[in-house]
Amino acid sequence: METDTAAWERYAEGRTPRRAVNSAGATTWLNWTQYPDHGPDESLLGPLHGRRVLELGCGTGCNLAHLATLGAECIGVDIAPGQRWKAEERWGHVPGLTFHTAEATEFLTSSPDSFDAVLSIFGPVWFTDPQQLLPLVRKRLAPGGVLAFSHKPPGDDSEPVGPLREARAVSRWDYSAGEWADLLARTGFTNVTAEIIPPPGSESPGTLLVRAETAERGGAGLVRRKARPA
Repeated sequence: METDTAAWERYAEGRTPRRAVNSAGATTWLNWTQYPDHGPDESLLGPLHGRRVLELGCGTGCNLAHLATLGAECIGVDIAPGQRWKAEERWGHVPGLTFHTAEATEFLTSSPDSFDAVLSIFGPVWFTDPQQLLPLVRKRLAPGGVLAFSHKPPGDDSEPVGPLREARAVSRWDYSAGEWADLLARTGFTNVTAEIIPPPGSESPGTLLVRAETAERGGAGLVRRKARPA
């Protein structure tokens, strides 16, 4: 059976590079959904200037590069070796931006660093056992830090395709908004919001977007659950 790394590497080879400029004329931008120029922006992560940000499953680094241009100190991690080369070729000139090749849980286990925000856009949070991943993320987040991630809602089986179906990498944790909210709360996260962002126009499906925080030192948070149909 093909390894996870090899499967993701072959999958990445078939992906179309992101456009150089979006519909607003910007050369960098953050896209939480599977549709271009759609959905919320980076404000979901809170203040960014001077903050440390980790993206799990950063791919070619386009989302993370945008955060670096806003003054964040950014680290990107991806399991596919070729993605690091592509990311560095396109974004290596951006200050405060570094990329690593590693599996998400291995990086979180070995890294001594803490982060103010961790994001995963159709990335490892969707493809890694959350019982293993979420405690590692929480351990690496600073007090008041933010975890935000997105993936397709449960029931959509259009991706991944091709080589990923031949490897364990195809495993997905297709939890609903409410299930993610409960799991995050049990893992010790606070101020949890989970909702389905409606698709643009007549497109389908929507995008499940989840945000949670670690408690401030000496503080406690609330758990809020929101879910809208796709």
